[in-house]
Order: sequence, then C-alpha cells, then structure tokens
Amino acid sequence: MLADLTAGAVEDAGARASERPFAVVEAAALAQPSARDALAALAPADRVKIIAEVKRASPSRGDLAAIPDPALQARRYEEGGASAISVLTEGRRFKGSLADLEAVRAAVDLPVLRKDFIANEYQVLEARAAGADLVLLIVAALEQDVLSRLHTLILELGMTPLVEAHSADEVDRAVDVGARLIGVNARDLSTFELDRDLFGRVADRIPAGAVKVAESAVLTPADVAHYRAAGADVVLIGEALVTNDPISTLRSFLEAGA
Repeated sequence: MLADLTAGAVEDAGARASERPFAVVEAAALAQPSARDALAALAPADRVKIIAEVKRASPSRGDLAAIPDPALQARRYEEGGASAISVLTEGRRFKGSLADLEAVRAAVDLPVLRKDFIANEYQVLEARAAGADLVLLIVAALEQDVLSRLHTLILELGMTPLVEAHSADEVDRAVDVGARLIGVNARDLSTFELDRDLFGRVADRIPAGAVKVAESAVLTPADVAHYRAAGADVVLIGEALVTNDPISTLRSFLEAGA
C-alpha cells in the first residue's frame, strides 16, 4: 500500500510538473516569506501539544468528512488550541490537494505541515511554494540517501522535516539523518493495523534534543494520555477531530495530555 501511494503521488506530481515546470515552482518556493518555526511551536512543554489534521478520507477508513472549507476547519483547530495544522494533500485516496494547503496557510498563524507521500525534490518545492512550514518524510518509503537528500533540501528552504518511523530501525534511520522532529506512527502502512504501544517501545531511541511525535490510534482523551505517559511531546490527530466537534474535542485532548 505504501509503495502504491508513493508511486501515485509521484505520478501526480509529474503531471503537475508538465504544466508547472521545476524552475517555475522553485522560483515560487524561493519567493515565499520565511517559513514559521515549527520546532519552536512544537517544543516540549508542561502539557502535550497537538498537530491537528485536515483529513477527508483514508485508505483504511474510507470517507471521514467532506470538509468543504479547509480554512474554516483550520481556524477551528487554532481556536481549540492546536500548535500546528497538518493538511493531507494526496488526492487519490485521501481526497486532499495543494489548494487545501494554500487555503489553510492563508487562514491561520500556526505552522502548517504538508502531509503527503514525498519522494522527490519537486514535491518539496511544491510544498514551500504553497506555503508549507513542515514537510512529511516517511522513512519506509525512501532509500536512506534519498531521505537524507530531501531532509537537507527541506532545511535549506527554511522548513522543518517531520520524519516518520514505524519501527525501531526506522527511528534509527531518522536519527542518522539528523532529524529533530521524529514521528512514530502506530499504523503499519503495509497492513494498516494499529499498535498504540509502538511509540512507548521505541521512544527511548529518540535523542533528548529531538521532539517526539506520536501518530495514529487516537480516538479518545485516554489515547492522548497514553502517549503522553509514554513520553510524547506532540500528538498528531486527524480522524477524531474531523468526525467530532473540533474545538471541544481538541480541548478535551489537551486536558488529557497535561
């Protein structure tokens, strides 16, 4: 599944590149105002911080929410206390777009993450051109040299890489490229099964200077409390926020992570 999702995202980016060439996107990326400091926004604090996700659908759950106005959804997240906004821009299975990212960027003051299946430089430049402050890199989808190269490019553009792992070995690979924002995803992207305890088993492999992000398997305040107790600085939440009132749900999750 991960290989198919990545291949589809790369193919779609190639189609966009035929209409908006690399040099044009690079110029647009370099013309953007400085990216917001995501590491400062997500730095460890007395209580957990939340990256709230604009997410319409997923391969594992199907349609979740229509979200006709992603900017409004993002403003609700900001009001509810989120520290950053994640925007799914993959179109085939998640029903997102770069237009969603641009709308969210214009609507909030928080750092914004492009969450997609990023595998080449063009996609990174697209993210910055659309106003992204963070870019997701999935360790399992990338050879180590590509992971390192894209990680460096994201930093050179002033953005922050969120490097996502699904195992102890992948955490080590994230550390090896110098990642300072490391996510541990409870969802196995091959089987889509969830293991909420994975974060706790691998968290001690993340260096003290890096921000620890727990991803997936969050439906209740108890899930946030579980991750916080295991050492999470940040929790990324999507489904629970798009299928419930985002403001009150966010506030209950933040209270649980105090």
